[in-house]
Amino acid sequence: MKQFIYVFIVFFVLIGCQEKKSANLTKENNSNESLQPTKYKGTEPTTPEATELYQPVPPKVTLTKNNVPSDAIVLFDGSGLEEWVHVVDSSAAQWYVQDDGSLLVKDRSGDIMTKRNFGSIQLHIEWKSPKDVINEGQSRANSGIFIQRRYEIQIMDSNDNPTYTNGQVGAVYKQSIPLAMASVPSGEWNTYDIIYEAPEFENERLVQPAYVTVLHNGVLIQNHFEIEGPVRYIGWPSYEAHGKAPIQLQDHGDNSRVSYRNIWVREL
Repeated sequence: MKQFIYVFIVFFVLIGCQEKKSANLTKENNSNESLQPTKYKGTEPTTPEATELYQPVPPKVTLTKNNVPSDAIVLFDGSGLEEWVHVVDSSAAQWYVQDDGSLLVKDRSGDIMTKRNFGSIQLHIEWKSPKDVINEGQSRANSGIFIQRRYEIQIMDSNDNPTYTNGQVGAVYKQSIPLAMASVPSGEWNTYDIIYEAPEFENERLVQPAYVTVLHNGVLIQNHFEIEGPVRYIGWPSYEAHGKAPIQLQDHGDNSRVSYRNIWVREL
């Protein structure tokens, strides 16, 4: 009798272990399936040709003068300010076009913006602070790039110039501290390459926030940062529904003497 009971117990233990193993395998398979992108659901291909695509064919892009992509919109190349107007009244931009083909902020003249409206973009822009350092903190060579007139990438001379780090060079102003401070010496040219994904709205409701990636002199300083809303000097950022809008450059109004050159954009 005892032997029968022992065999009975062993039998059910083995059955239980088998069911547990089977359940774990099922769970593991389901877990693996959940990691698979939706486009790869279903029967897996058995030939290499089944996963080879020939359409669409990407358009060919070449580099023109100053390494500007052939499909880019040139916003400033030193020849004039035809693409820009003043924010306050949409009058012709009055910033200074220098003999070297750069654009100098005209102090206290006001911000300027593009005549064109943009959504998601790749933006290239070069800028420099003056070599002769004056002022400190937020009053040293301060300007900014406002994408869609709302979301600011900070420009300023942060060389040996401490300030709040979410307001230093390369910050998404008051939202994201840059991953590194990659500025060249004061008076030399910096480069920003910005990849910006515009927010999406549906019935005045935010369905996808804006994202931005920034390279400063080739160094990644903002990595697909989720923008929290339009810039606010005081208070919390908060989204409001909007469509395409201009790119805006800031006149900080404190003799910033920031210069720009080689500005182009690709619509994404």
